[in-house]
Amino acid sequence: MDLSSLKNTPGARKTRKRVGRGRASGMGKTSGKGHKGQYARKGHKFKLGFEGGQMPLIRRLPKRGFTNPNRVVYCPVNVGELDKRFDDGAEITVDVLRKARLYSNKFDGVKILGKGDLTKKLTLKVNGVSASAKAKIEAAGGTVEVV
Repeated sequence: MDLSSLKNTPGARKTRKRVGRGRASGMGKTSGKGHKGQYARKGHKFKLGFEGGQMPLIRRLPKRGFTNPNRVVYCPVNVGELDKRFDDGAEITVDVLRKARLYSNKFDGVKILGKGDLTKKLTLKVNGVSASAKAKIEAAGGTVEVV
């Protein structure tokens, strides 16, 4: 195998469309721009949202609400899931939950919620915990630390 034997995959390289090269080419005369008007003129660029001087839709619609740039979104994990996935006496951190695929990086942290039953003694180091989850964990003999 040498450089002279290399070939492109079919369809990888396309020849450019040559406009204004006669009627037989299918792109002659007006070169696909139609007759006259703003879009047929030299140097015209499409401006996003421009409606020919009419008030654009984005400016006609009312603006509502507010997006908080400092919002913190927690990944919810129920105590029932912890009971299924982890052994008795396990220490559970955010990294352990990530490896168990209960938490992904699109969230800012983990909050433990109280749905389900917990029978195992677990040590948790997470970003948040609900009151019902904390009560269930401590009733099973475990501890919770909010980091």
